[in-house]
Amino acid sequence: QVQLVESGGGLVQAGGSLRISCTATGRTVSRHYIGWFRQAPGKEREFVAASRWNNDDTKYADSVKGRFTISADYAKNTVYLQMNSLKPEDTAVYYCAAAMGLLATTRSRYSYWGQGTQVTVSS
Repeated sequence: QVQLVESGGGLVQAGGSLRISCTATGRTVSRHYIGWFRQAPGKEREFVAASRWNNDDTKYADSVKGRFTISADYAKNTVYLQMNSLKPEDTAVYYCAAAMGLLATTRSRYSYWGQGTQVTVSS
């Protein structure tokens, strides 16, 4: 079992930056990696980024490459998503999720989900 709690969402102007966090607890945290997804109103939930706890393997959606950075701190059981050069189209509820095996971009591969944190980018 893995429990996930997101934090750090908020309102930011276009071009600004925001860092959101995902804290993981549970007996099998070390066996999972963490991914970030987002869901805008009326849209499907989409993959954003994923990373292993040692940061040696990461994956990004094309839409955020070069702007977002995922990093994991296993000592704190926390994964961060640093978001720079934010655009209004980045507005969404951001979810973190846990999975095992190869880094995946599909929702069905993730077994555990947090409750989400709202990120709003104003133009």
